[in-house]
Amino acid sequence: MSTPTFDKVHLKFKLNGLHYDREELKEVAFSFVKEGEPYEQSMGDYLMDWLNNKDHLFVKTSGSTGTPKLIRINKQHMVNSAIASGDFFGITMGDTALHCLPADFIAGKMMLVRAMVLGLEIDLVRPSLNPLQGIKKDYDFSAMIPLQLKNSLNNINHIKKLIVGGAYVPGNLVEKIQNIPTEVYETYGMTETVTHIAAKKLNNFNSEEEKNNIHFKLLPNIKISKDDRDCMVIDAPDISEERIVTNDIVKIISGEEFDWIGRHDNVINSGGVKLIPESIEAKISGAIPNRFYVTGKDDENLGKKLVLVVEGGNNNKEDIINKVKSVPALDRYEIPKEFIFVDNFKETENGKIIRELIY
Repeated sequence: MSTPTFDKVHLKFKLNGLHYDREELKEVAFSFVKEGEPYEQSMGDYLMDWLNNKDHLFVKTSGSTGTPKLIRINKQHMVNSAIASGDFFGITMGDTALHCLPADFIAGKMMLVRAMVLGLEIDLVRPSLNPLQGIKKDYDFSAMIPLQLKNSLNNINHIKKLIVGGAYVPGNLVEKIQNIPTEVYETYGMTETVTHIAAKKLNNFNSEEEKNNIHFKLLPNIKISKDDRDCMVIDAPDISEERIVTNDIVKIISGEEFDWIGRHDNVINSGGVKLIPESIEAKISGAIPNRFYVTGKDDENLGKKLVLVVEGGNNNKEDIINKVKSVPALDRYEIPKEFIFVDNFKETENGKIIRELIY
Protein backbone atom coordinates (compact mmCIF):
# COMPACT_ATOMS: atom_id res chain seq x y z
CA MET A 1 0.00 0.00 0.00
CA SER A 2 1.49 3.34 -1.06
CA THR A 3 1.95 6.21 1.38
CA PRO A 4 -0.65 8.99 1.05
CA THR A 5 0.68 12.26 -0.36
CA PHE A 6 -0.07 15.87 0.52
CA ASP A 7 -1.73 16.60 -2.82
CA LYS A 8 -4.57 14.12 -2.18
CA VAL A 9 -7.63 14.38 0.08
CA HIS A 10 -9.02 11.12 1.46
CA LEU A 11 -12.28 10.06 -0.18
CA LYS A 12 -13.94 9.61 3.24
CA PHE A 13 -12.91 13.04 4.57
CA LYS A 14 -15.75 15.19 5.87
CA LEU A 15 -15.65 18.76 7.17
CA ASN A 16 -18.58 19.91 9.29
CA GLY A 17 -20.64 16.95 8.06
CA LEU A 18 -20.01 17.36 4.32
CA HIS A 19 -17.73 15.50 1.87
CA TYR A 20 -15.24 17.64 -0.05
CA ASP A 21 -12.65 16.77 -2.65
CA ARG A 22 -9.53 18.87 -3.16
CA GLU A 23 -11.08 21.40 -5.56
CA GLU A 24 -14.24 21.79 -3.46
CA LEU A 25 -12.07 22.33 -0.38
CA LYS A 26 -10.38 25.25 -2.12
CA GLU A 27 -13.81 26.85 -2.48
CA VAL A 28 -14.52 26.25 1.22
CA ALA A 29 -11.20 27.87 2.10
CA PHE A 30 -12.00 30.92 -0.02
CA SER A 31 -15.44 31.17 1.58
CA PHE A 32 -13.92 30.97 5.08
CA VAL A 33 -11.47 33.77 4.29
CA LYS A 34 -14.10 35.98 2.67
CA GLU A 35 -17.11 35.44 4.94
CA GLY A 36 -16.07 33.43 8.00
CA GLU A 37 -15.58 34.30 11.63
CA PRO A 38 -11.96 35.09 12.64
CA TYR A 39 -11.16 31.46 13.52
CA GLU A 40 -12.64 30.34 10.18
CA GLN A 41 -10.65 32.98 8.32
CA SER A 42 -7.49 31.62 9.94
CA MET A 43 -8.51 28.09 8.92
CA GLY A 44 -9.24 29.30 5.39
CA ASP A 45 -5.82 30.92 5.08
CA TYR A 46 -4.20 27.68 6.20
CA LEU A 47 -6.27 25.53 3.84
CA MET A 48 -5.32 27.75 0.91
CA ASP A 49 -1.65 27.29 1.84
CA TRP A 50 -2.12 23.53 2.15
CA LEU A 51 -3.98 23.17 -1.14
CA ASN A 52 -1.61 25.20 -3.32
CA ASN A 53 1.02 23.55 -5.54
CA LYS A 54 3.98 24.16 -3.22
CA ASP A 55 5.50 21.21 -1.32
CA HIS A 56 6.06 23.23 1.85
CA LEU A 57 4.52 25.91 4.04
CA PHE A 58 5.63 28.17 6.86
CA VAL A 59 4.44 27.65 10.42
CA LYS A 60 4.71 30.03 13.36
CA THR A 61 6.33 28.70 16.54
CA SER A 62 4.50 29.21 19.82
CA GLY A 63 6.92 31.69 21.37
CA SER A 64 6.89 29.89 24.72
CA THR A 65 10.71 29.68 24.82
CA GLY A 66 11.62 32.72 22.75
CA THR A 67 10.38 35.13 20.11
CA PRO A 68 7.85 33.46 17.77
CA LYS A 69 9.34 32.73 14.36
CA LEU A 70 8.29 31.20 11.06
CA ILE A 71 9.85 27.88 10.13
CA ARG A 72 9.55 26.01 6.85
CA ILE A 73 7.90 22.59 7.02
CA ASN A 74 7.65 20.00 4.26
CA LYS A 75 3.99 19.11 3.64
CA GLN A 76 4.85 15.44 3.15
CA HIS A 77 6.43 15.45 6.61
CA MET A 78 3.06 16.62 7.95
CA VAL A 79 1.37 13.74 6.14
CA ASN A 80 3.91 11.29 7.59
CA SER A 81 3.24 12.69 11.08
CA ALA A 82 -0.51 12.24 10.60
CA ILE A 83 -0.03 8.60 9.57
CA ALA A 84 2.21 7.93 12.59
CA SER A 85 -0.41 9.45 14.92
CA GLY A 86 -3.13 7.33 13.34
CA ASP A 87 -1.08 4.17 13.89
CA PHE A 88 -0.14 5.09 17.46
CA PHE A 89 -3.57 6.17 18.71
CA GLY A 90 -5.67 3.84 16.58
CA ILE A 91 -7.37 6.65 14.64
CA THR A 92 -8.98 5.18 11.55
CA MET A 93 -11.04 6.08 8.48
CA GLY A 94 -14.54 7.25 9.38
CA ASP A 95 -13.70 8.26 12.96
CA THR A 96 -15.22 11.52 14.13
CA ALA A 97 -12.99 14.34 15.38
CA LEU A 98 -13.55 17.69 17.08
CA HIS A 99 -11.24 20.54 16.08
CA CYS A 100 -11.10 23.18 18.85
CA LEU A 101 -7.59 24.62 18.44
CA PRO A 102 -6.52 27.75 16.52
CA ALA A 103 -5.25 27.00 13.01
CA ASP A 104 -2.37 29.49 13.41
CA PHE A 105 -0.10 26.95 15.11
CA ILE A 106 1.12 23.44 14.34
CA ALA A 107 -1.32 21.60 16.65
CA GLY A 108 -4.36 23.13 14.98
CA LYS A 109 -2.93 22.63 11.50
CA MET A 110 -2.15 18.97 12.17
CA MET A 111 -5.66 18.16 13.40
CA LEU A 112 -6.97 19.07 9.95
CA VAL A 113 -4.13 17.23 8.17
CA ARG A 114 -4.97 14.06 10.12
CA ALA A 115 -8.58 14.37 9.00
CA MET A 116 -7.67 14.89 5.33
CA VAL A 117 -5.05 12.12 5.30
CA LEU A 118 -6.78 9.50 7.44
CA GLY A 119 -10.34 10.09 6.23
CA LEU A 120 -11.85 11.51 9.42
CA GLU A 121 -15.16 13.33 9.82
CA ILE A 122 -14.04 16.52 11.54
CA ASP A 123 -16.14 19.36 12.95
CA LEU A 124 -14.76 22.85 13.58
CA VAL A 125 -15.75 24.87 16.63
CA ARG A 126 -14.54 28.29 17.71
CA PRO A 127 -11.35 27.83 19.78
CA SER A 128 -12.08 28.74 23.39
CA LEU A 129 -11.02 27.75 26.90
CA ASN A 130 -14.28 25.77 27.27
CA PRO A 131 -14.63 24.11 23.85
CA LEU A 132 -17.19 21.47 24.86
CA GLN A 133 -19.73 24.00 26.14
CA GLY A 134 -22.95 23.31 24.26
CA ILE A 135 -21.55 20.22 22.49
CA LYS A 136 -24.15 17.41 22.23
CA LYS A 137 -22.42 15.10 19.76
CA ASP A 138 -19.90 12.39 20.71
CA TYR A 139 -16.47 12.27 19.06
CA ASP A 140 -13.84 9.58 18.69
CA PHE A 141 -10.89 11.96 18.87
CA SER A 142 -9.85 15.50 19.78
CA ALA A 143 -6.86 17.57 20.89
CA MET A 144 -6.73 20.26 23.59
CA ILE A 145 -4.36 22.28 25.73
CA PRO A 146 -4.42 21.48 29.49
CA LEU A 147 -6.57 24.51 30.38
CA GLN A 148 -9.22 23.44 27.86
CA LEU A 149 -9.29 19.97 29.43
CA LYS A 150 -9.57 21.45 32.92
CA ASN A 151 -12.58 23.55 31.88
CA SER A 152 -14.22 20.65 30.00
CA LEU A 153 -14.29 18.01 32.74
CA ASN A 154 -18.07 18.13 33.10
CA ASN A 155 -18.54 17.36 29.39
CA ILE A 156 -15.42 15.36 28.58
CA ASN A 157 -17.49 12.16 28.19
CA HIS A 158 -18.30 13.44 24.67
CA ILE A 159 -14.68 12.65 23.68
CA LYS A 160 -13.55 9.02 23.44
CA LYS A 161 -9.82 9.68 22.99
CA LEU A 162 -8.09 12.97 23.79
CA ILE A 163 -4.52 14.17 23.30
CA VAL A 164 -3.33 17.07 25.45
CA GLY A 165 -0.30 19.17 24.59
CA GLY A 166 1.17 22.62 24.33
CA ALA A 167 2.04 22.71 28.02
CA TYR A 168 2.80 20.45 30.97
CA VAL A 169 -0.30 18.71 32.38
CA PRO A 170 -0.32 19.51 36.13
CA GLY A 171 -0.62 16.72 38.67
CA ASN A 172 -3.87 17.98 40.19
CA LEU A 173 -5.51 17.86 36.74
CA VAL A 174 -4.16 14.34 36.15
CA GLU A 175 -5.84 13.23 39.38
CA LYS A 176 -9.18 14.69 38.28
CA ILE A 177 -9.26 12.59 35.10
CA GLN A 178 -8.56 9.23 36.74
CA ASN A 179 -12.21 8.17 36.91
CA ILE A 180 -13.45 9.35 33.52
CA PRO A 181 -14.04 7.01 30.56
CA THR A 182 -12.16 9.24 28.09
CA GLU A 183 -8.68 7.97 27.22
CA VAL A 184 -6.33 10.92 27.81
CA TYR A 185 -2.75 11.17 26.58
CA GLU A 186 -0.17 13.87 27.21
CA THR A 187 1.90 14.55 24.10
CA TYR A 188 5.48 15.70 23.62
CA GLY A 189 6.48 17.68 20.57
CA MET A 190 7.14 21.06 19.02
CA THR A 191 6.69 22.89 15.75
CA GLU A 192 10.03 21.57 14.48
CA THR A 193 8.88 17.96 15.00
CA VAL A 194 5.57 18.63 13.20
CA THR A 195 3.60 18.33 16.47
CA HIS A 196 4.01 15.29 18.75
CA ILE A 197 6.67 12.59 18.48
CA ALA A 198 5.72 10.86 21.73
CA ALA A 199 2.78 10.43 24.08
CA LYS A 200 2.14 9.33 27.64
CA LYS A 201 -1.01 7.68 28.92
CA LEU A 202 -2.58 9.70 31.78
CA ASN A 203 -5.54 7.59 32.92
CA ASN A 204 -7.50 4.34 32.59
CA PHE A 205 -4.71 2.29 34.17
CA ASN A 206 -5.16 -1.38 34.97
CA SER A 207 -3.23 -1.17 38.24
CA GLU A 208 -1.39 1.22 40.55
CA GLU A 209 1.86 -0.36 39.37
CA GLU A 210 1.05 0.52 35.75
CA LYS A 211 0.16 4.08 36.78
CA ASN A 212 3.52 4.49 38.53
CA ASN A 213 5.52 3.17 35.56
CA ILE A 214 4.20 5.27 32.71
CA HIS A 215 6.68 7.06 30.45
CA PHE A 216 6.52 8.95 27.18
CA LYS A 217 6.44 6.39 24.36
CA LEU A 218 7.87 7.28 20.96
CA LEU A 219 5.75 7.21 17.82
CA PRO A 220 6.88 4.96 14.94
CA ASN A 221 10.23 5.65 13.21
CA ILE A 222 11.55 8.03 15.89
CA LYS A 223 14.94 7.60 17.58
CA ILE A 224 16.30 9.70 20.43
CA SER A 225 19.62 10.23 22.19
CA LYS A 226 21.12 12.81 24.58
CA ASP A 227 23.81 15.44 24.16
CA ASP A 228 26.35 16.48 26.80
CA ARG A 229 23.73 18.69 28.49
CA ASP A 230 21.42 15.66 28.98
CA CYS A 231 19.10 17.25 26.40
CA MET A 232 17.18 15.19 23.85
CA VAL A 233 18.40 14.83 20.27
CA ILE A 234 15.73 13.58 17.84
CA ASP A 235 16.40 11.55 14.73
CA ALA A 236 13.17 11.35 12.72
CA PRO A 237 13.77 11.17 8.95
CA ASP A 238 10.03 10.91 8.19
CA ILE A 239 9.35 14.36 9.62
CA SER A 240 12.68 16.21 9.55
CA GLU A 241 15.62 16.12 7.16
CA GLU A 242 17.97 17.14 9.97
CA ARG A 243 18.53 15.86 13.50
CA ILE A 244 16.74 18.09 15.99
CA VAL A 245 18.71 19.17 19.05
CA THR A 246 16.30 20.26 21.79
CA ASN A 247 16.69 22.09 25.09
CA ASP A 248 14.61 19.44 26.87
CA ILE A 249 16.38 17.57 29.65
CA VAL A 250 15.25 13.94 29.55
CA LYS A 251 15.89 10.58 31.12
CA ILE A 252 15.96 7.83 28.49
CA ILE A 253 14.26 4.71 29.84
CA SER A 254 14.66 2.50 26.75
CA GLY A 255 14.86 2.75 22.98
CA GLU A 256 11.15 3.57 22.93
CA GLU A 257 10.51 5.44 26.21
CA PHE A 258 11.73 8.50 28.09
CA ASP A 259 10.82 10.83 30.95
CA TRP A 260 10.76 14.57 30.41
CA ILE A 261 12.58 16.38 33.24
CA GLY A 262 12.50 20.03 32.24
CA ARG A 263 13.90 22.77 30.01
CA HIS A 264 17.65 23.40 30.05
CA ASP A 265 17.05 27.12 29.56
CA ASN A 266 14.83 27.19 32.67
CA VAL A 267 17.45 25.68 35.02
CA ILE A 268 18.13 27.95 37.99
CA ASN A 269 21.61 28.10 39.54
CA SER A 270 20.89 29.08 43.14
CA GLY A 271 23.96 29.27 45.32
CA GLY A 272 25.70 26.63 43.20
CA VAL A 273 22.70 24.25 43.30
CA LYS A 274 21.04 23.55 39.94
CA LEU A 275 17.26 23.57 40.30
CA ILE A 276 14.92 22.31 37.57
CA PRO A 277 11.65 24.30 37.76
CA GLU A 278 9.47 21.67 36.07
CA SER A 279 10.61 19.00 38.54
CA ILE A 280 9.77 21.26 41.46
CA GLU A 281 6.42 22.19 39.92
CA ALA A 282 5.50 18.53 39.59
CA LYS A 283 6.07 18.07 43.32
CA ILE A 284 4.01 21.15 44.22
CA SER A 285 1.16 20.57 41.76
CA GLY A 286 -1.07 18.62 44.14
CA ALA A 287 -0.77 21.19 46.92
CA ILE A 288 -2.52 24.19 45.35
CA PRO A 289 -5.40 24.47 42.83
CA ASN A 290 -4.15 27.68 41.18
CA ARG A 291 -1.99 27.91 38.08
CA PHE A 292 1.62 28.63 39.03
CA TYR A 293 5.24 28.33 37.99
CA VAL A 294 8.64 28.63 39.65
CA THR A 295 11.47 30.75 38.31
CA GLY A 296 14.66 32.47 39.37
CA LYS A 297 15.03 36.03 40.62
CA ASP A 298 18.30 37.92 40.97
CA ASP A 299 19.67 37.67 44.51
CA GLU A 300 22.76 39.28 46.01
CA ASN A 301 23.79 36.17 47.96
CA LEU A 302 22.54 33.25 45.86
CA GLY A 303 22.91 34.68 42.36
CA LYS A 304 19.36 33.50 41.70
CA LYS A 305 16.74 32.67 44.31
CA LEU A 306 13.79 30.37 43.75
CA VAL A 307 10.48 32.21 43.37
CA LEU A 308 6.96 30.78 43.11
CA VAL A 309 4.57 32.85 40.97
CA VAL A 310 0.86 32.11 41.59
CA GLU A 311 -2.12 33.22 39.50
CA GLY A 312 -4.92 34.47 41.73
CA GLY A 313 -4.87 33.24 45.31
CA ASN A 314 -4.84 36.73 46.80
CA ASN A 315 -7.53 35.72 49.31
CA ASN A 316 -5.64 32.74 50.69
CA LYS A 317 -1.98 33.64 50.35
CA GLU A 318 -0.92 32.31 53.75
CA ASP A 319 -2.69 29.01 53.18
CA ILE A 320 -0.96 28.52 49.82
CA ILE A 321 2.46 29.45 51.24
CA ASN A 322 2.07 27.06 54.17
CA LYS A 323 0.89 24.20 51.96
CA VAL A 324 3.80 24.61 49.56
CA LYS A 325 6.35 24.80 52.35
CA SER A 326 4.86 21.61 53.82
CA VAL A 327 5.15 19.50 50.65
CA PRO A 328 7.17 16.49 51.89
CA ALA A 329 8.76 15.76 48.51
CA LEU A 330 10.54 19.14 48.38
CA ASP A 331 14.10 19.23 49.64
CA ARG A 332 15.32 22.37 51.39
CA TYR A 333 16.76 23.92 48.24
CA GLU A 334 13.45 23.46 46.39
CA ILE A 335 11.34 25.47 48.86
CA PRO A 336 10.65 28.88 47.26
CA LYS A 337 12.40 31.82 48.91
CA GLU A 338 9.69 34.24 47.74
CA PHE A 339 6.02 33.97 46.73
CA ILE A 340 4.54 36.34 44.15
CA PHE A 341 0.76 36.54 43.56
CA VAL A 342 -0.57 38.07 40.33
CA ASP A 343 -4.10 38.47 39.01
CA ASN A 344 -3.49 36.93 35.58
CA PHE A 345 -0.53 35.32 33.86
CA LYS A 346 0.77 36.73 30.63
CA GLU A 347 0.43 34.20 27.81
CA THR A 348 1.58 33.62 24.26
CA GLU A 349 -0.94 33.81 21.41
CA ASN A 350 -1.83 30.12 21.79
CA GLY A 351 -2.24 30.16 25.57
CA LYS A 352 1.17 29.12 26.89
CA ILE A 353 2.30 30.84 30.07
CA ILE A 354 5.20 33.27 29.59
CA ARG A 355 7.50 32.24 32.43
CA GLU A 356 9.70 35.32 32.58
CA LEU A 357 9.48 37.29 35.81
CA ILE A 358 7.84 40.38 34.30
CA TYR A 359 5.19 41.22 36.89
